[in-house]
Amino acid sequence: MPSLTRFEAEARARLLRVDRYEVALDVTDPSTFTSRTVVEFRCTDPGATTFVEVKDARLERITLNGRQLAPDALDGNRLPLAGLLAANRLEVTFTAAYSTAGEGLHRSVDPADGATYLYGQAPLDEAQRIFACFDQPDLKAPITLTVTAPPQWTVRGNAPLREAHDGHWAFEPTPPLAPYLFTVLAGPWHVRTAEHDGIPLGLLCRRSLAPQLDGDADALFAATAASFDRYHELFGIRYPFGKYDQAFVPDFAGGAVENPGMVNYREELLFRTAAPDYELQRRFVIMAHEMAHMWFGDLVTLRWWDDIWLNEAFAELMGWRVAAETGRYPAAAAGFVVWRKRWGMLADQRPSTHPVAPDDVADTTAAFLNFDGISYAKGAAALRQLSVLLGDDVFLAGLRVYFERFRFGNAALADFLAVLGEVSGTDLTGWADLWLRTTGVNTLRPVAGRVEQHGEPLRPHRFRVAAYDRAGTVVHRGAVTLDGAAADLPGDPPAGAVLLLNDGDDTYAKVRLDAASRAALPSVLPAVTDPLARAQLWTAAMDATHDGELPPEEFLALLEAALAGEAETSVLVEVLAFARDSLAGRGLVPFGPLAAICGAGLSAAKPRSGRQFALATALITVAGPAQVAVLADWLADDPVNVLTDAPAAETGHAGHPGHPGHTGHGGHDHADDVLTHVTAGPPGLVVTQELRWQVLGRLVALGGAGEADIAAEERRDPSTGGALHAATCRAARPDAAAKADAWERIVRDERPRTALAAAAGFWQPGQEALTDPYVERFFADAPAMVAGRYQLFAMLLVRQAFPRYSGRSLRLAGELLAREGLDPVLRREIGDAADELSYFQHHVEAGRHRSTRW
Repeated sequence: MPSLTRFEAEARARLLRVDRYEVALDVTDPSTFTSRTVVEFRCTDPGATTFVEVKDARLERITLNGRQLAPDALDGNRLPLAGLLAANRLEVTFTAAYSTAGEGLHRSVDPADGATYLYGQAPLDEAQRIFACFDQPDLKAPITLTVTAPPQWTVRGNAPLREAHDGHWAFEPTPPLAPYLFTVLAGPWHVRTAEHDGIPLGLLCRRSLAPQLDGDADALFAATAASFDRYHELFGIRYPFGKYDQAFVPDFAGGAVENPGMVNYREELLFRTAAPDYELQRRFVIMAHEMAHMWFGDLVTLRWWDDIWLNEAFAELMGWRVAAETGRYPAAAAGFVVWRKRWGMLADQRPSTHPVAPDDVADTTAAFLNFDGISYAKGAAALRQLSVLLGDDVFLAGLRVYFERFRFGNAALADFLAVLGEVSGTDLTGWADLWLRTTGVNTLRPVAGRVEQHGEPLRPHRFRVAAYDRAGTVVHRGAVTLDGAAADLPGDPPAGAVLLLNDGDDTYAKVRLDAASRAALPSVLPAVTDPLARAQLWTAAMDATHDGELPPEEFLALLEAALAGEAETSVLVEVLAFARDSLAGRGLVPFGPLAAICGAGLSAAKPRSGRQFALATALITVAGPAQVAVLADWLADDPVNVLTDAPAAETGHAGHPGHPGHTGHGGHDHADDVLTHVTAGPPGLVVTQELRWQVLGRLVALGGAGEADIAAEERRDPSTGGALHAATCRAARPDAAAKADAWERIVRDERPRTALAAAAGFWQPGQEALTDPYVERFFADAPAMVAGRYQLFAMLLVRQAFPRYSGRSLRLAGELLAREGLDPVLRREIGDAADELSYFQHHVEAGRHRSTRW
């Protein structure tokens, strides 16, 4: 079906003004639903022709201004509307199958109790799967929803409920909404309610997850209230959409979506067991991010998808800011630097890089590909630099004017710049051209009392510098204004100190250390008490290693020296993930020393802490064959280690750094001595169900467990999450039949989460004899992987299934990329994966044999 182009959207926006939608859904049939839409709209050129969108549906009745239209007039997803009047009324009734792939009206059956759950997922152009609409962001209109459903169900929508009786629910009209922000939930949802500052609050989940939601409800409501209070202070405009529900939904493709009045989250964020501090911080940030969208994206909506950043960069910036400013996570900025900002910088160095605000987003397919580290993290960092340039008070004052001026309307980059320019008295055109209209990340280097800027284009930067001595104390500080290739550094930092450019993280650039700072770093870094400064120093070391300027062995030595001093668990997790995936996983350092470092850190970690949990998780993923017996002991039902209550200080859930088996190849020469001292798990370790699955996954990959063990664990954990973990474990089995079955799931399974789970376990070090034939098969089957799948799932699946450890992948990727008419998802994901593989095979490998300034 054709993707809506920018040219078509602009032409339709000039022609139409949509006054309102009435959407009536009947979901009483378990196999199909019925949708009846009434659209009232005006036409600026009576007599003209346009089209309305309906996707993957059987049209039953269509009337335009009382005139019946033929259902077979539907061409793909476009229904032509000819002979328009100045004022028009369109009625469209259709039936459609529910989705099982996460788009449109998704239907999920809970394996725990057989209950059915429905939810609407409309971005970017999936609203047309649920109701007939002009599916573009700048044709906003109020939507009035009614639903017919089994009377015992709960039904929620964007707007507050007006009335409900005998299986019929009617909702208040929404304020003007873009179609992509529509949602509906129906099913036997478990609901918790509260109220804060006059705003009705709701939390929803599957009823089989009720204990988890009930246990978390107070914390979730408190996080919601704190975020509302801070946003009201920052923006000066109250939340404009009535009630605020937050639903944890199954089979969700992304992390969350910002439907006004009804935010949907992937249900994995409703932790099944106690969660560590870093997971709780990330959940808080996601919640604050989605709430920020109520202003950025929902109240004021982009005109076209070239301004995705107007939604996502602001929400990214504000989510992390509010996490810190509410006092919940004062060191949240450190997590942004080491996790999200690095994501943006890596994306900015890939073939798929694009400007923060591109002007060439031709259609919605191209737009979907830009929901990435550039639109989110780089955009947020650029906005942070803009607030430094203007002053935070001026920046916020501009936002308040922007919200008032475009309230319930649409805006573009030019509108945003005009408002901030008006408030600040500064022409921001040149700034935006350099920061938002170009690609690439600059590198800042201290050289002989000056700071040099490398990379094109050269951008203006305002940032601070600080020198940290061996006690971790700031002994020198100053500010730098860099408007070209170089500028003087303020003052002269003392000998033996580490000089950190961009202290405070005011700008977006890679930072290098001079030779003296590099030499002092292993002794200084553990003593630095500022978590943000530590995160920046870790990031500088990771970037230099990635770019081939710091030998991987030197990074490993830094990790050994400074790991014990890293108190911020969110930073620790990312640093360990880099060492595992980018270094050991690429064969640049052996796994053994990394396992020794993790083991030593685990032995010293405070019992029942998030740090202990993070190090245990990392240790599992680098374990080798000699540790099979030790890992099996971790799965024993030891009452000392299998705990259901939360740790005393930091609560724990296993998540990052990865799924079972996500390691590369390499030796395990030092791991034996470390792990054999960890008998049946370190004292106090909370062996959650998630951790059990990770241990089992590693055992399966090593040949220390098999199908009987997987089936037993699945009986222990008969949940949706358990089924997905089991699929990952089965894909990791060193068995030809298991690999063949997993590959079929990856390529053809209609359940996208199951396909992703199989891909997560498929490629395993030490199984090359089994998986080698699948290198060619990946490139042959890749088009089938994306065909008919929701675009976000397709992107994730190709990324996960790419054979990243095979040198043949580069040649085969080049052959595939040379094809004409290649699916855009494949072109982007395979191009980026091949670029990263080439980078590590050549650039970083060469860096092992030289030592240069960084």
